[in-house]
This record gives sequence, C-alpha cells and structure tokens, in this order.
Amino acid sequence: MNVLIVLGHPDENSFNHAIAETCRQKLAENGHSVIFHDLHKENFDPILPTSEIVKNGYVDEAIQKQCDELASVDGIIVVHPNWWGQPPAILKGWVDRVVRQGVAYKFGVNDNGEGVPIGLLKAHTALVFNTSNTDEKREIEVFNDPLQTLWKNCIFDFCGVPQFDRRMFRIVITSTPEIRQAWLNEVETMINKYFPQK
Repeated sequence: MNVLIVLGHPDENSFNHAIAETCRQKLAENGHSVIFHDLHKENFDPILPTSEIVKNGYVDEAIQKQCDELASVDGIIVVHPNWWGQPPAILKGWVDRVVRQGVAYKFGVNDNGEGVPIGLLKAHTALVFNTSNTDEKREIEVFNDPLQTLWKNCIFDFCGVPQFDRRMFRIVITSTPEIRQAWLNEVETMINKYFPQK
C-alpha cells in the first residue's frame, strides 16, 4: 500500500517528529511505500491564493503534485500538536490548498456547492496522532474535543475515507522518556493494526 504522512510541527526535536518517524519506519518495515511531507522543513506555503479557491482554477505545480499524491494513496497519517484546539496554521493551509474540490470531494450534478459532498479519496484509512498539554477531562468537558470533530467529521468523512482512528498523547510537557517510549509503542501498534505487514 501507499501511505501519505503529513507532519505539522516546526521543531525537529519534538515528540511529533518522533511519532512521524516511528510511523515511517514501521510502515517501511511492514512493506508499504511512504510519501512523507514535513511541512515546515519543506517551507510549505499555507496561504490559499484566490486562483485556487475555484474548482478549476490555476494550481501551483508543487501543490498539484501533492494533490495527485493525496488522491493516489491507500492511507493517510496526519501528525500535529493541539494548538488552540486546532492544527498549526501550516497544516490548516495544507488542508485548504491540497484537500480541494475535484481532488478530495465533489458535488453532484446540479449541485453548486450547497448540498452534501461526494468523497473522492481512494484512501481506506486515515490516522491522526496529536499531542497536547490539556487534561483529557477538560478537553472533552470544556472544549468538546474539537480535533476529533475536525478530522473525522469535517475532513475524512467529508472526503469519503471510511476508516478513521485518532490518538492524543498527553500531557507531553511533563512526560518522561519512558512514557514517550510507551506512546511510540502505541503508535507502532496502531500502524500494525491498520497497515499490517504485507
């Protein structure tokens, strides 16, 4: 299988990077092909230009390449921290520019965009790994876990990906090396579950 990993964290020494690298290594061990995008390292431009808003508008060549990759893969993995209940801006910009109409979803005949979209993504599985310094009880009771709603309902369900799972690792700021290793072991377990050895 071909699997896309998208990482949105600026610090190369972050636990997010360790998660993404663990995903990449385990997928390779299991015999899968990996497309890896570290958005910060690639200096991804998150600003959506006017030309890209419309379905058939001009799309930059580098963005079109990422659109083609997204449309072709069997699985998608997204790794990012919880910042203000949202992905970092660079990753939100990736969604704006790459998860676009005509690539990830479309509207039916005689539907000008007011109806329910039809998902186009080939991927059968999407995994999201998040890190947070917010207590789980507070996250759910006060904030209603906005990242779950965003990734599952607003993006992957919307784009036709039938299988979704997400893991939030917390509290990162006070975690020990032993705790982090246990979390990375959980990442490997999830990769083995959804992308087993070929």
